[in-house]
Amino acid sequence: MNSALNSQVIEELKAITGESGWLDDPVELEPYLTEWRGLFRGQTPLLLMPASVAEVSAILKLCNEHSISVVPQGGNTGLAGGAIPGLNEKTEVLVSARRMRAIREIDTANYTMTVDAGCVLEELQNAAAAEGLCFPLSLAAEGSCQIGGNISTNAGGTNVLRYGNTRDLVLGLEVVLPDGSVYSGLRGLRKDNTGYDLKQLFIGAEGTLGFITAATLKLFPAPRSTATTWLAVRDPATAVKLYNEARRRIGDELVAFELMPRIALDMVFDHVSGCRDPMDDRYEWYVLMELANAREQALTEQQLTEFLSDCLEGGIVCDGIVASSEAQRKELWRIRHCISEAEKSAGGNIKHDISVPVSRMPEFLLAAEPLMQKILPGVRPVPFGHLGDGNLHYNLSQPEAMEKQAFIDMWQTFNEAVHTLAVEMGGSFSAEHGIGSLKAAELERLSSDVERNMMRTIKQSLDPKGIMNPGKVLLR
Repeated sequence: MNSALNSQVIEELKAITGESGWLDDPVELEPYLTEWRGLFRGQTPLLLMPASVAEVSAILKLCNEHSISVVPQGGNTGLAGGAIPGLNEKTEVLVSARRMRAIREIDTANYTMTVDAGCVLEELQNAAAAEGLCFPLSLAAEGSCQIGGNISTNAGGTNVLRYGNTRDLVLGLEVVLPDGSVYSGLRGLRKDNTGYDLKQLFIGAEGTLGFITAATLKLFPAPRSTATTWLAVRDPATAVKLYNEARRRIGDELVAFELMPRIALDMVFDHVSGCRDPMDDRYEWYVLMELANAREQALTEQQLTEFLSDCLEGGIVCDGIVASSEAQRKELWRIRHCISEAEKSAGGNIKHDISVPVSRMPEFLLAAEPLMQKILPGVRPVPFGHLGDGNLHYNLSQPEAMEKQAFIDMWQTFNEAVHTLAVEMGGSFSAEHGIGSLKAAELERLSSDVERNMMRTIKQSLDPKGIMNPGKVLLR
């Protein structure tokens, strides 16, 4: 154990949160120490669960005084190891906002809500909906992920095309800095040019600069109508053509545009109960498209039907169905959201979270396939994701005859190949999942000296003792 984290300091930390605000039993700690895929397994002697900003402040102040490392954790749904403590054989305290779950205010006239960092995303969606409003951030883990973690990783999800990443949905933040001081920036303003936009430093910083305790978020009018369609297309190039037509004809009413290959659907239907193929015939590629607006439902459905009729006549779409009820809409989205779960059940899988310009997506897919087969003949690419914003989860499943661990051991080799290709095409090797521990070395390899030096300067300025989530994002 870190000599600074002795029994006396541990007792002082426990005293800050009270009897119900900490865990130190190894069995109870276990769920907080393993990343969702099992790729990272950490260790900590202590999990602290503060219930107020004052408690967070006291924890960080004490840890800073003793140079004790702190790892913030939200719902532990991340995929880059960014919230797992003790990965570098250091003794680190784990701090979670899960007891901070108050919705402080919903300002319906200002279209904002101010909430604690421990609020589960789905709870915020429901709270907004109860007021006839919409908080549009949506992702597969929304039933368990916390908004503080969403902000810390700049989560994306399925609605980025219309509403942007989490970064675009945050108007203000409250953050406890490493020395225990509190940045109080919970301003619900769309226009505020008073100097540097300080909140942006903490969005996507993965807890390396401070501990987010609350946020003021943008709300939107709830759509009066939604239309969802499941379409079959020949190939990714045709999907891009379909997307361009949809943007031209439907405009900003287009909310989501997801691309999926047949192999991903087969995995879902084989491994996830209750999911069934919405089409009778098999196709190689599919698109899940959704639009929403303030018009009557019948008018929205008519708009979509007319658009799809033209696309079928023009050969852009091979086949398709339109969801005829909310239940069917949810069934279609469940198929899409269950792809990651199905991959996990189908054996070893190596995940990539890349983005390239939408116009270059077909080129990327054509170049990546032979490259992957050259590295490992028989590997099964499972590329799916948010085609509308250029974000693709270029995942790889093990060859059927290969041992799982032998495949997982090739993670770095595949990472380097996929990430290099994405960057060469003007893209990013980390589109929405963050850097964490998983991709810190890739940030070192693929970013410029100027970028890394700027990041280190910010880190050194705000966290001179380096106590906040060390080894994540920046290697040093």
